[in-house]
Amino acid sequence: MKSFGAGVMSNSIPEIRELDFMFIIGSNTTEAHPIIGMEMKIARQRGARLVVADPRKIWLAEHADVHMQLKPGSDVWLINAMAKVIVDEGLVNQDFIDKHTEGWPALKANLEKFNLAEAERMTGVPAADIKAVAVEYAKTRKAAIYYTLGITEHAHGTDNIFSLANLVMMTGHLGVPFGGLNSLRGQNNVQGATDAGATPLYYVGFQPAQDPEVQKKFEQAWATDLPATIGKHLNTMMKGIEEGSMKALYVMGEDILISEPNTNHLEHGVKELEFLIHQDIFMNETTKYAHVVLPGANFAEKDGVFTNTDRRVQRVRKAVNPPGNARPDWQILCDVARAAGYAMPHYKNAGEIYAEIASLAPRYAGISHERLDRTPMGLQWPCTSPEHDGTVYMHKDGPVKGKGSFIVTNYRPPVELPDEEYPFNLATGRVLYHYNAGTQTRRDSGTMAKVGECQIEVHAEDAARLGVAEGDWVKVVSRRGGIKARVWLSGRVQKGHVWMPLHFTDSAINKLTVDVGDPLAGTAEYKVCAVNLLPLKDKKPAAAGAELEAVRHPQA
Repeated sequence: MKSFGAGVMSNSIPEIRELDFMFIIGSNTTEAHPIIGMEMKIARQRGARLVVADPRKIWLAEHADVHMQLKPGSDVWLINAMAKVIVDEGLVNQDFIDKHTEGWPALKANLEKFNLAEAERMTGVPAADIKAVAVEYAKTRKAAIYYTLGITEHAHGTDNIFSLANLVMMTGHLGVPFGGLNSLRGQNNVQGATDAGATPLYYVGFQPAQDPEVQKKFEQAWATDLPATIGKHLNTMMKGIEEGSMKALYVMGEDILISEPNTNHLEHGVKELEFLIHQDIFMNETTKYAHVVLPGANFAEKDGVFTNTDRRVQRVRKAVNPPGNARPDWQILCDVARAAGYAMPHYKNAGEIYAEIASLAPRYAGISHERLDRTPMGLQWPCTSPEHDGTVYMHKDGPVKGKGSFIVTNYRPPVELPDEEYPFNLATGRVLYHYNAGTQTRRDSGTMAKVGECQIEVHAEDAARLGVAEGDWVKVVSRRGGIKARVWLSGRVQKGHVWMPLHFTDSAINKLTVDVGDPLAGTAEYKVCAVNLLPLKDKKPAAAGAELEAVRHPQA
């Protein structure tokens, strides 16, 4: 938003297979976004060049032309060093900079400190690779950048994104097909939720909540007074629970005692809440502490839309009735609003709600359930009228905010680095067979047969030094807690680094992670956490060979 005026994927998924150059940073795409990963495989088979920047040797890294195996948390150094190379080699797109951006002189001056020799020392990536990748990205016209939680889940995540946005603008890779800066959303319909206003910063359609004209517009539409201040983001709310300043919480479709950091501390706060409402399709760890449980309907039990990561709005149609007392979330929310004293309209169906969204947000004005029923592939916003065909790629006539903003970034170290007491760096992530907090996938025998327990990836030399072997159990401890996990001797991680998936309640890794958040976005630092590994005497038998093999070589 601050760089371009739109915090969304700039281009489209179908463009991927036609690319000539893919730069993937902080995204284990084939496991976390397998459909998009498939498109990247097609592009690779067609001959596209592939560069992966990731501390782990993920599946894509094994097939990359260059794997930039950087140290966790050193992304700003890597990206700014690439930008410095592009300046030094005379490869900036000065025409785009002059026409469509502001702040270039300050950024250019700041890049002077990011020399290649120091970049290699700070990131662990050879200077020659940094230079070669930067030059190739700048020279290739069909070149796109893809990132996700490996970039954002840091205490300096916004700096990482600003740096990437700078790189895209200085090379003119914005507002063109087969290019752009492409954020891959962490879950289905995350884009749709923020589009609809599920954010403390914006009303529906990313209209700023602190803008007096926007506030007046929604007060008139909803016939009520609205607050002049923005709300609290997730990390602030979690801190409020822990500190006792948050008295009540309404949780919908999330298991915060699995997904949020430093959960031992958070759990104490959740127990002290005066009122906790939990609305979900299954009971989970958070539900245990709820005063009221409201049973929601899942995607196949209700009508509506999903808006995917490339802004594509698609219809969802009810296939079966919800069980028991479960109902669509919008019906529950409307009833709660009325019980609380607000005269919520009596919508007949989800289509009427989307019609209201379209009437209040110009970028969705051309989208309706009726039109989507006639458009099987959906419509990509902005779609500003019933005659508009949607927008395949954004910023065609320059950044939507008018002038793109170059934002100076400087390296800030992670909040917590390994030391003598906690000598390993832990990062967290996802595996192909499970989804987010595992509320759904841990109930399925098929996915559990593939990956049925939490394993910790350890470098073979670190394991030998600790005296542990494949399948042994260790206690993983940080300054915030400890959990047990089975050792997997992984060739994916570097020495001194370990990695674990987040999906399992028996080894709830967020008991370990740091709860310091990015000062702007609030996203916690899940990717850098100092831990120690303590071998356990109870060395239980290793998992069945087929299951272990499936973990080791996921069908990515």
